[in-house]
Amino acid sequence: MEKETKKNYLKIIFSGFAVMLVLWGCERSVSSLEDAEFPDNPNVFIDTFSESLNYAVFDGAVPEAFQVDEDETYDNSPLSMRFDVPDFGDPRGSYAGGAFFTSVPRNLSGYNALTFWAKGDESTTIGVLGLGIDLNQNLYQAEVNDIQVFKNWRKIIIPIPDPEKLSTEQGMFYYASGPINQEGYTYWLDEMKFENLSTLVFRAASIMDGENVTQNVLPGTSFSITGLTSTHGLPDGTDRRVSPSPHYFNFSSSNESVAQVLPNGQVTVVGVGEATITATFRGQDAAGSYTVFSSDNLGEPENSAPTPTENAASVLSLFSDAYVDVAVDTWLTPWSEPQGSITLEDIEIQGNPTKKYSNVAAAGIETTGANLVNASSMDYFHIDLWTPNMTTVRIKLVDFGPNREFAGGDDTEDEIEFNNLAQGEWNSLKIPLDDFTGLQNRDNMAQYILSGLPSGQGILYVDNVYFSAEGGQPTEPTAAPPTPTTPEIEVISIFSEAYTDVAGTNLNPDWGQQTVVTIEPIQGVNTLKYAGLNYQGIELGSNQDVSGMGFLHIDYWTANSTAFDVFLISPGPVEEAYSLPIPTSGWSSVDIPISEFNSVDLTNVFQMKFEGNGDIWIGNIYFRQ
Repeated sequence: MEKETKKNYLKIIFSGFAVMLVLWGCERSVSSLEDAEFPDNPNVFIDTFSESLNYAVFDGAVPEAFQVDEDETYDNSPLSMRFDVPDFGDPRGSYAGGAFFTSVPRNLSGYNALTFWAKGDESTTIGVLGLGIDLNQNLYQAEVNDIQVFKNWRKIIIPIPDPEKLSTEQGMFYYASGPINQEGYTYWLDEMKFENLSTLVFRAASIMDGENVTQNVLPGTSFSITGLTSTHGLPDGTDRRVSPSPHYFNFSSSNESVAQVLPNGQVTVVGVGEATITATFRGQDAAGSYTVFSSDNLGEPENSAPTPTENAASVLSLFSDAYVDVAVDTWLTPWSEPQGSITLEDIEIQGNPTKKYSNVAAAGIETTGANLVNASSMDYFHIDLWTPNMTTVRIKLVDFGPNREFAGGDDTEDEIEFNNLAQGEWNSLKIPLDDFTGLQNRDNMAQYILSGLPSGQGILYVDNVYFSAEGGQPTEPTAAPPTPTTPEIEVISIFSEAYTDVAGTNLNPDWGQQTVVTIEPIQGVNTLKYAGLNYQGIELGSNQDVSGMGFLHIDYWTANSTAFDVFLISPGPVEEAYSLPIPTSGWSSVDIPISEFNSVDLTNVFQMKFEGNGDIWIGNIYFRQ
């Protein structure tokens, strides 16, 4: 797995939060937080743990990842804090993570930074380091990401966004570290304490990553202000960016009859009109704003999504009128959010089938079990999106790994965020799969998640969801052949997993052919593969009367054949050929009128034959009414 950050493994949402507590030092009870004088003890770990310090392991982390170490310490101190990040797939947990917090609140308002010394067993990057998790409200959480450590000890400084907020703080320190390139590592922290550094300078803060964002919304929409940052000048002259919680900011709305904002940054649109959300931070205006235009009618697309022009043979489609789609379990999983509010409609725009999601926070799509998608030969993921009120969309792809099961220890995933979506027009996104750096496998693709920021009630129209290959077509099919829908009572099946085949049929009789015949499963469905076809026979287990049937049905796939003929044969022998169109664009499904074989005794068919060249896969061979 590539370098991990908190978006993948740090889930600090404490409803149902699983922790393991390890108590250090002495406990002191606090009868009331009001009118109490709290200690200003700055020490967290100075040769030992400070008074009333506790430790909690994050859900999903390795319980033993944190240890006290006496062998590797800074400046010959007695003890250090050692953190062992697991390898990818470790059954004990997927990362190292936990929080150190005190039973007795501390007054840290006189300090402007949390500092400590750090080193690694190799030069590496620690995903998340921060303060403010107290296993309660976590009001003043703040963190830094991707901190580099080296083989030599180095001092790390985490600026406190606004020290005045920390007069009754219990969250001293937390960390979260995942494997890099699927390999774990070890790092040490020592001499951890809060300091007041005269050379540490607050520079600026921002919301919405400093951008002035606008969005069309419906009344009743709720969302959270995101992109919260504060920037601080370090003593060495560089700047450090901190991600503070919303409670460090003071938010306001320009029109509370339209939009109201809570101290936690949650915005609720209560009326029709325009309102702008802004914030201050340490008495200064924070850069960035969020303007909502609220209307009861946001509009819908007048035109269908653009018709794809890519060669169908190089496409693996989940949903598109231009291609043959693979089987999809669901386009709206039960865990999609907000549960109970998000909806999906199958509509048509100019006659083109389209998916419409309403009240979108996160829409889950799944191809699981027998429908897992093998996209290993694909290079891009494509999707067309139309929205009247979303400016951002995140696309997450999840592969279930070789064991083909969710949470089996070998799942991989990654998510990409797209900002500045054009509202009121189709956005065609063709994303290189290599951009999903955490997606180590692509041959058991199972989940596709669309989410919007920051609105939790977005409207999203979706079309043309498919994988595609670079500059050509795959050399073999990656999707199973179409599943037949004709009732079995109307079918005489020669080769198909959907029906009971004629008993005793020989799919590979020795007729002196050069063709290599194998049974190849594709997405769990067996197909008949003819490699290096010159000709190939099939001997039916018993002579068949197909004169009452209307069609001979065949599903086939080829990327390199220039000739492919099918024959029906009756005793004599009498045979007649029908030429099939090739090469295919994905799976081709043909229904050949039985009248095309009139020279054959259709009451007494006992053999079939294929002639041609190249490599050909066949999915279903049957006669139907």
